[in-house]
Amino acid sequence: MKIVISPAKTLDFETPAKTEVFSQPDYLDHSQQLINELKELSQAEVATLMKLSDKLAALNVARFGSWSLPFQPDNAKQALLAFKGDVYTGLDAESFSEQDFDFAQDHLRILSGLYGLLRPLDLIQPYRLEMGTKFANSKGKDLYQFWGNQLTEALNQEFAQEEKEHGEAVLVNLASNEYFKAVKAKELNARIITPVFKDWKNGQYKMISFYAKKARGLMTAYIIQHQLTDPEQLKGFDLEGHYFSEEQSKGDQWCFLRDHDE
Repeated sequence: MKIVISPAKTLDFETPAKTEVFSQPDYLDHSQQLINELKELSQAEVATLMKLSDKLAALNVARFGSWSLPFQPDNAKQALLAFKGDVYTGLDAESFSEQDFDFAQDHLRILSGLYGLLRPLDLIQPYRLEMGTKFANSKGKDLYQFWGNQLTEALNQEFAQEEKEHGEAVLVNLASNEYFKAVKAKELNARIITPVFKDWKNGQYKMISFYAKKARGLMTAYIIQHQLTDPEQLKGFDLEGHYFSEEQSKGDQWCFLRDHDE
C-alpha cells in the first residue's frame, strides 16, 4: 500500500533533522533543468508567475540562484522534515521513531513541482514551485506537461513490485487535486482509495479546508505508525474524533466524519 501527499509552501530548514538517515531524489536531473530555466526569470516575472509579494519573489529568486548539487545534510534536509503546513502539522514527523521513518520511506511518496516524486528521506533544498504554476518550460506550457508520464510510470514500477509481493496494489490518495493531477490516475495499475474528511458545521457535514488538510496528515501518520498494509484497516482511523462513515462513502472515495472540532 502506497500513500501520496502534497508538499507544503512553508519550509523549516532551521530545526535540526530528527534522523541522520537520508536518500537522494530520483529526478535531480529534471530538477536541475527546471532550476536552470527558473533562473532566467526576473524578480518581477517570478512575482507575477507565482502571485507573490516583492519580498517573497526576491526570496525565491535567491533560492533558485543558490540551488546546487550535490545535496548533503549540510546544505539540504529530508523532505518529510523540511515541509511544514497543515498536512505536516497533522503528520508530526518530529515524533517518528526510526522504524516509522523506515516504513514511511517504503510506503509514502510526496508529489512535488520541482522534484517530481519524493521519498520522505530524500534531501531537498529550499524552493517554491507549486504543481499548478503555469510555468512555460522546454517541455510544455506548464509543470504537468514537464513531468508528463514520468510520475505515473514511477508509481507503476512500485505497484508491480507490490502486486508481486501482496497480490494487490493499492494507492491511498491523500494529495490535493492540484498535485494528484500530475499523476495519470486512469493509467495507474492500482486500486485508488481517496479518503475525504468532513466536519459537522451549521447543521451539516462539510469539508473545511484547514481541518481536511490536517486530517490528511493525521491519516498518513496513522498508517505509518501502525504499519498498515491492508486498506480495510484504514477504516479504523479515529484520531482527533474522526470515524469512518459507510453511508457517506461512495465506492473507493471513503468518507471520515467528525462531530466536533479538536
